[in-house]
Formats: sequence, C-alpha cells, structure tokens
Amino acid sequence: MISTTEHRDVVIVGGGHNALVAATLLARAGLSVTVLERLDHVGGAAVSARTFPDHDARLSRYSYLVSLFPDQLAEELGLRLELRSRDTASCTPYLRPDGSADGLVVETVPGEATRESFRRLTGGDEELHAWERFYDDVAGLAAAVAPTLLAPLPCVSDVRGRVDPTIWCDVVERPLGEAIERRFADDVVRGVVATDALIGTFASLHDPSLAQNRCFLYHLVGNGTGEWRVPVGGMGAVTGELERVAREAGAEIVTGTMVDAVRPDEDGVTVTAGDRVWRAEHVLSGVAPAVLADLLGAPVERRPEGSQLKVNLLLSRLPRLRSGIDPAIAFAGTLHLGESYTELETAHAEAASGRLPTRAAGEVYCHTLTDRSILGAELAATDAQTLTYFGLHTPPATLPDAAAADEAYARVLAAIDEHLAEPLAPLVLGVEAKTPGDVEAALAMPGGHIFHGDLAWPWLGDDEPVDTAAERWGVGTSHPRVLMCGSGARRGGAVSGLGGHAAAAALVEQLGLDTLDLS
Repeated sequence: MISTTEHRDVVIVGGGHNALVAATLLARAGLSVTVLERLDHVGGAAVSARTFPDHDARLSRYSYLVSLFPDQLAEELGLRLELRSRDTASCTPYLRPDGSADGLVVETVPGEATRESFRRLTGGDEELHAWERFYDDVAGLAAAVAPTLLAPLPCVSDVRGRVDPTIWCDVVERPLGEAIERRFADDVVRGVVATDALIGTFASLHDPSLAQNRCFLYHLVGNGTGEWRVPVGGMGAVTGELERVAREAGAEIVTGTMVDAVRPDEDGVTVTAGDRVWRAEHVLSGVAPAVLADLLGAPVERRPEGSQLKVNLLLSRLPRLRSGIDPAIAFAGTLHLGESYTELETAHAEAASGRLPTRAAGEVYCHTLTDRSILGAELAATDAQTLTYFGLHTPPATLPDAAAADEAYARVLAAIDEHLAEPLAPLVLGVEAKTPGDVEAALAMPGGHIFHGDLAWPWLGDDEPVDTAAERWGVGTSHPRVLMCGSGARRGGAVSGLGGHAAAAALVEQLGLDTLDLS
C-alpha cells in the first residue's frame, strides 16, 4: 500500500558527504530538503568503522585523507574539524644492485633530509633540482585552478592564459608519461611523481585519453598546495560534522531507505522508495551517474570499473625496515611499494591483459602516527598502529574470486616484506581487504569505481554551452529538474564537497535566490 506523498522543495538521493554539503547550503537558503540514504548511516565512502570486531579501533574504511575540500567551504559550513599535516610526504624504499636497502624520503617541507636522500639515490643534486623545478611549475598550475573551484566553471582558455605554456602542455595536453620521462632520469623518482596520476585511475602513463593527467591534477591542486592531511578522528569525523551542520540547518535525513525510481516531469520529480513517495520541485543525485540512469529508467552507456585494492591493517607495532630508516618517518607519509616507473607500467600492462600484477603496486600510510584518537584506550596505551594500503592496477578482471583476492593480499604482504627487517604477518592483529567488487557491494558504486567514473577537467571547453546554471556549474543531467551533486559532477571525485557545493549553487542561481558566493 502506497503512503501519502510527502512534498519537498528538494530531495537528495544518496547521503554521501557531497549530499550533506548540498543539503546544508540549500536548507540555509530556505528550502525544504530531505536526504535519502539506503544505508543506516550517512557519509558514503567518508566513514569510520570498527573494522576489527575484537579490537577497539575505528579506521577510515574507504577514503582516508583530505586535500581537495576547500578550507573556505569548510569555514562557511562551520565545520569543527582538525586536519593535521604530516612531516613526511613520502618514503620510497628501494634495493641497490648489491642488495643493500635504502629509501627516498621526501619531507612535506623539503629540507636537508630530502636533499641527502636524493643524493644517496641518484649520486648528486641534478634529479632533486629537476624535482624542484617540476613541482614549482605544478604549483603555478594549481594556483590558477584552485581559486576557481568554488565558482562557476571557467573556460579553458581563461585558465590556460594564467599558466606557463610548458607545464600546461605537460599536464593538460600531452600524456603525463612524456613529461616524466623528459624531466626525470631516475626510475624511482619517476615512479614517485607518477603515482599521483594513478590513484583510483586505471591507465598507462601514456594513455591518450589523459585520464592519468586529470587524476594527477586533482591530486596536486587541493587548496593550492596539494597537501593531503589527516582528519583527526578519522573520516567519520568529517561526516559527523557534515551531518551536524545539515541537521542544524533544518535538512531532514532519512537513512535505511532504498530509492527505487526517480521520475521527472515538467512540474516536478517523483521519488519512490518502497511504499514511500516524495514529490519534489528538484532532485539532486549524490549517487553515481550509472546508478542515476537506472533510477531514471534510462540506458547506461558505459558502467565504470574500479581498479584498487584497499587493505586496512591493525598492527601490534610498526615493523623495522631493512634500510634502518625510522618507521615513524617512513610510515607517517606515503610509503610507496612497487611503484618505480617501470614497475607501474608493467603492473598496468599485466592487469590490462586480465592478470593480477606479479608485483603489487601501491602505497601505505599510518594514520595513528598522526592521530591516535581512533584507537580505544586499551590499544592507545600500547604500541599498536594502523596501516592503510591502497593498491593500484587491480580491476575486477584480476580479482574474479576469493582465491584471487587472497593471492592479491599475499602479494601485498610480499611487497611490504621485501623492505622489512622482519616479516609483517606476526605483527598483524587484524586485516580487512576490499576489492572493487567489495566496494560496489558496500557502497553501490558501480564497478567499485571510487570516483563514480573517469575524472573530468575542472573547466569547460571554449565551445561548451553555458546557457543554464547547471551547465555553468557542471552538474547537469538529461533533465533540468535533476542535478548531479556527487562525485559524478564535473568537479567531483575525492572528499572535496565540490559536487555538493556546485549543485547547491546552481539550484540557488536557477531559483533566483541569494547567490552562494564563496569564490
């Protein structure tokens, strides 16, 4: 039996972090807003969970670091959130031809330790100077793009005119691998640069689609610095604050509600979920575009496919490294494993042929070196630490069954053990591995794709239409009363709030309300 239809100005389908951003801004603009979430909690991938039943530790289960969320947007929303910097940006262990071990350590603010580390790897300063020149150039690109992220999409020619032509060509016009190979000589250094182009993106560094270039840009543009910071309390603290401000603004949040259909017409949109029906003036979609297409009864042109293996670990203590580098330095930032340039390209080629990469390629970091608040009192009083591993180039075809997933985890352990002075397994108190299939099952992300699909450039082509607010903000769909507000928006992807802000701004503009001007 169908219940009485509930009327709202806006219904938001999906309760991820972007949906909560949009809900807050629209409710503050005076609109009645209801958020519908199929799970029993909001947050999507930006959540903390007691991952290991026998141990009191609340890990950031999926998303785990914050960079793209603009500080200005967080301040406008009134989030009481602490994001901590890490002294170490990255550590890349390597073995010399004679079998001795060392590691390339890059500080967040590069100093003498970084310089000496480059010298030990390369024998001089030339590669370090190339590194400094490249990232100075990238900073110029980031400085041009970051201020545009809370405004309507700029035209590509406007952005290009504010950027050095060489770095524009290297990052925007030609496959990123060309610039990396031209600018750097060392295989390890090349790989450290390349990994930011591949997190969550299945591509060769020479892919003509430039998917890897777009991924690289998003990883380096956050707040104009590209720094990835640790949320104190885990990602659940981010979602907790977003839920708080949304409820305080007057938004209604309904969890445990699976939306069955979204049916727009000239006068509004009908949303059904089981025996409940909402009639809204407008709908915002926080779900992936492919999921929205299903809800609209429209054909899905291409379903996305993820390529990551996420492993959460709880250890009794950090392991010792063969290199002798202090584990508190090596694991505090991003620890690169099997991510030299050659290894990355080999792993991609193997995965593209449907085979699990022989050598696991991925990166590890330790949340608890920066923030121990995610541990219960009993664990916090010990040497226990968490590790988060994000594996590259493991699409579903390489993980067809549980046995393949087990083998993938075994190869992760082997990749770590290669650089340790002791085996990791005896230190493991708890382990959780998530394949793209697991992510899809848990979060309804098609194919387990963490960005809901390939990332897009955060600007419009000079010939793209800008006749509507939805077009100007990059949130349009096939129907004017339905807007994208999640990672499927033009500037979606990662924990940024940009999709939610853009959808709210477009709708406010469309309705002629006070403009959400945070630019």
